[in-house]
Amino acid sequence: MNIIKDQTFGGERPLFGLTDTRLENVTITEGESGIKFCKNIEADRCRFIGKYPWWHVEKSLLTNCIFEVGSRSAIWYSKDMTMKDCVIDAPKLFREMDGLTLENVVINDADETFWRIKNLRVKNVELHEGTYPFMFCENVYADGLSVESKYVFQYCKNVEVHNAKILTKDSFWECDNVTIYDSILDGEYLAWHSDHVRLVRCHILGEQPLCYVKNLVLEDCTFDEACDRIFEDSDVDASIIGSLTDIKNPRSGRIVADEVRHITIDSHILPPANCQIIERKRD
Repeated sequence: MNIIKDQTFGGERPLFGLTDTRLENVTITEGESGIKFCKNIEADRCRFIGKYPWWHVEKSLLTNCIFEVGSRSAIWYSKDMTMKDCVIDAPKLFREMDGLTLENVVINDADETFWRIKNLRVKNVELHEGTYPFMFCENVYADGLSVESKYVFQYCKNVEVHNAKILTKDSFWECDNVTIYDSILDGEYLAWHSDHVRLVRCHILGEQPLCYVKNLVLEDCTFDEACDRIFEDSDVDASIIGSLTDIKNPRSGRIVADEVRHITIDSHILPPANCQIIERKRD
């Protein structure tokens, strides 16, 4: 593998078409498309400043790199990338990709990040600020995900999440086949209009969670007291630890909780309108 070390490149496409190359302590400064149409590239302790620095790259490894604010839309149309121990300060990274793995990465502007990514794995990744990360993604596995961005996971398929803390709004909308384990989900309108959603040992906060969901399963989950109008028009099989403050018009299924404080069943309930709501017997 060729090595380029301790150098700075700027202008238009300075490293176009590289193959089998390792970059060490390299800076891609002002300009556009610093690394484009490249294959089998490694980058360690590199700094990216200019726009669109990493497009159409096949098979790459990035470690200990920094993407500064000006490197917006930095990584698009690439395949088989691994990124570890990096910091990203620019928006709109990671678009139209297949085979992306991130570990120990901090994204300080997650605006429109992770769009149309297939086969995405993230471990110990932080997202801050921004809107609509994880749009139209498919085959996602996340462990140790921490999110403080709005409108997370929309129009996604085949998502598995472990040990996450997600503070957001309108998360997991219109998704298909989502499973979340041992996580905190804090935000309004969780998982509306989704299909095949399973939550295991999760704690749920926010207004009107889990409405208009088909094939919804909850196992040993807990709800914050402020959660209201839960399960409206949903097909649900739920085992809840503790109390539910307010259930409204569940469509079908079975809900078991230690306590249900308020239930609304009115003329707006949709058929079959046969959901069982059961409080556990107390000794």
